[in-house]
Amino acid sequence: MTVVLLCPGQGAQRVGMGRDLAERFPEARDVFEEVDQSLGFPLSRLAWDGPEAELTLTHNAQPAILTHTLAAHAVARRGLRPMAAAGHSLGEYSAYVMADSLALGDAARLVRRRGELMLEAGQGRPGTMAAVLGLAGEAVAEACRGASREGDVAVAANFNAPDQTVISGDPPAVERAGQACKVAGAKRVLPLKVSGAFHSPLMAPAQEGLRAELGRVAFADPRFPVIANASAEPARDAGTARRLLEEQLTAPVRWVEGMRAAAEVAGSDVTFLEIGPGNVLTGLLKRILPEARSLTVGTADELERFLERAA
Repeated sequence: MTVVLLCPGQGAQRVGMGRDLAERFPEARDVFEEVDQSLGFPLSRLAWDGPEAELTLTHNAQPAILTHTLAAHAVARRGLRPMAAAGHSLGEYSAYVMADSLALGDAARLVRRRGELMLEAGQGRPGTMAAVLGLAGEAVAEACRGASREGDVAVAANFNAPDQTVISGDPPAVERAGQACKVAGAKRVLPLKVSGAFHSPLMAPAQEGLRAELGRVAFADPRFPVIANASAEPARDAGTARRLLEEQLTAPVRWVEGMRAAAEVAGSDVTFLEIGPGNVLTGLLKRILPEARSLTVGTADELERFLERAA
């Protein structure tokens, strides 16, 4: 099957995630075991048994989602012909593993450290995020520019769909931006429960540490293009991959542009395959590219049906 691989980001975690994969597929179990060994603690136990409050912590949720995603991919990859891949924020690391640009153990340690750095940055300068529904992305960005003043910053952080954009920054500025979005016609502005202002200038303190971590890890040129969040363009070499992963911490997730770029790279006869926990990216895709074919593969039952179909 000719596919564009889609990898979910933070927020897709849930207690029990991936247990059915490990129980039913040896390839998936091997992924969980390798990550446990790489991190030096039983992440699988936390993912499968909780507690939820601990799993939700940024530095735990990120490697747990990556592991679930790559466990599913280890099974599904048998019949795949990837033309491109894309991951939402954290998911971009999963995409580089799928493209044989980054080793699984290195990726697990990277996202664990990335989560710690993001948590520290959020504790140093507490920020917040809110989802704006029913308003075009550029209008949201304009509201953020108008709300940024007196040392407080708000930015459009995730361009998730034509009518869904997440804003991020200092709480007073995010509150002002949300009110401005409502005045401009937004249907709803929903505060998000997060530990920091992700994909905003408030994450700048985390960049130096992440740059050092990225520099210690071997990257290879991706076997197929990975659409980067920060540029919404295909990353085709190791140097570009490393640079854009660093930039990603403070840059917006340009998901709408990225999905259109993926479709252009992959061509018309392609299926967008969301691999990992949940189906958020499939839902966004339907609002970005309504005619695109899509499938979700994250549970053992979904994988078995997919393998039967691909055989």
